[in-house]
This record gives sequence, C-alpha cells and structure tokens, in this order.
Amino acid sequence: MSKGYGRASGAGTVINAIATCKGSAFGIPIWTYAEVELGSDFRGIEARIEEDINADTRLIKRCMELVLKKYDLPPRGYVRTRSEIPIGSGLKSSSAAANATVLATLDAIGVKMDVLDAIRTGVEAALDTGVSITGAFDDACASMLGGVVITDNSENRLIKRVEKHSDVLVFIPEAKAFTADTDVNRARLIAPWVNIAFELALAERFEEAMTLNGFLYCAALEFSPEPMLKALECHARGVSLSGTGPSFVALVDRDTTGLYEAWSDMGGRVLRTKINNEASFKYHHEP
Repeated sequence: MSKGYGRASGAGTVINAIATCKGSAFGIPIWTYAEVELGSDFRGIEARIEEDINADTRLIKRCMELVLKKYDLPPRGYVRTRSEIPIGSGLKSSSAAANATVLATLDAIGVKMDVLDAIRTGVEAALDTGVSITGAFDDACASMLGGVVITDNSENRLIKRVEKHSDVLVFIPEAKAFTADTDVNRARLIAPWVNIAFELALAERFEEAMTLNGFLYCAALEFSPEPMLKALECHARGVSLSGTGPSFVALVDRDTTGLYEAWSDMGGRVLRTKINNEASFKYHHEP
C-alpha cells in the first residue's frame, strides 16, 4: 500500500481557446487537493469528490488510470479530491482536479514525470471523458505552472509563461455553466476577433486582451456584459468572462472596494485574491 498527495490551483481566463484553439490563462490561489492510495486490495479504481459524493468521478479516475498505465501498474487504487473551486464556475475546476490527481498518483508511485507530460496526461483524460472541448491545455498549464500562460491547444504546446503580479477580483454568480454544453459553432463565429485579442496577449498586453475576449464571448455565449461594464466603471485594468462562464475575473489595483460592492449588489459571491505564480508540481504534502 502507498499514498500520495497533490494539489493544483484554479485559474482565470485571458483568452478562451474554444474559438481558435489558442488560449491564455492565469493561476489564482484557490486549490483542489487530491489524495491517492494504491494497493492490491482494490478491485479497480475507486473515487470520491468530497463536495458531492454523487458527482461524476470519471475525470479523476481516468487521470489515475493513465498514470498507472504509463508505468505498467495495475489500475487498482482510490482517489479522493476536495476543492475550494466551485464546479461549473469557469474557474478551471476540472483542470485543477486533473492536475492534482496526476500529481498525487505520481507521488504515490514515487516517480517524477516531466511537468508538461503530466499536464498533457490530465488533458488527455479531459478529452477522453468529454469534460472539455479543446482539452483546456491553457487552463491546465495555468493551474499547474502558475503565472500567465499562452498556449496552442491544437498542439498542446506552451508558447509562453510569464510571472505577473496583480490583485484579482472574481465574481461568482450562483448559476453554473459547463464547458461541455457550450455552443461551439457560435463561439467559432468570433474567431477573427479572438485572434486580435490573442495577439495582444502575445505582446503581454493581458488586460486589453482579456477585456476584448470577455466582450466577444459574452456576445457569443449569451451572457450579459453588465459585470464587465461595472468593472470598467470601477477602473479595473482588465476584465473577462472566465472560461465559458458564468464567473468573471478582473485585474485590479489594490483598492477594490468600489468593484467589490458593485459586484456584490449583483448577487452571488465576490472573491478578493491575486495572480498565483507558484507552481503546483512542487507541492507534495498531505492536505
């Protein structure tokens, strides 16, 4: 019998990759923790998500299975996750769960995998189980590596990672929205303009990139842009719909009182945080 532990962070969107398969995201320090136990007493792979014992565990089971398969180990064990990231919020709960499970499984085995290969393992599991349209390599990189990342999801290629220091405000409405339910055809209609936002991201003009991205995806996915306009009224430096919603993320200066109050008045929950620049793969401690 052996145990392993891992964690991975949530993330916010700069560029949603659904329209063009090119994306950008930044880590935020809200965490998903995974614990893995391996042993011959298990008949297969068992799983539990602490926040909802009836939740779909296919993603974390597939992550564990892929890691064990890579090292020619039998698919026998148990994985448990607990998370600070609301499911279906656009804050990359699936990428964090996948990364944390991969890391915990590697920890239980006692081996180290190249970090990008570890990320790609979780992406493969996300595609296999249908929880992601592109595999969300951008979100997975932001979750695992921290900082701001820019990726080509069609090739699972990391183009750039930079550390950035900024306060972040997150607006989390009560509604949920799942990426698998997204109207991809509508999203792809905005591809030419998302490419413009992507070029801004490549130039590290992240605030402008995410704001353009946010307005485009609000239109395509039929979300009200009112939270974005409220953020701009309160002098946010950049704001976007995060993922396929319903959450919004804003890069802000230290005084966030105005926007905090404005978003609070719209219902849901508002979180004060910052960009996380810490790499998740350096963590191997019991949660």
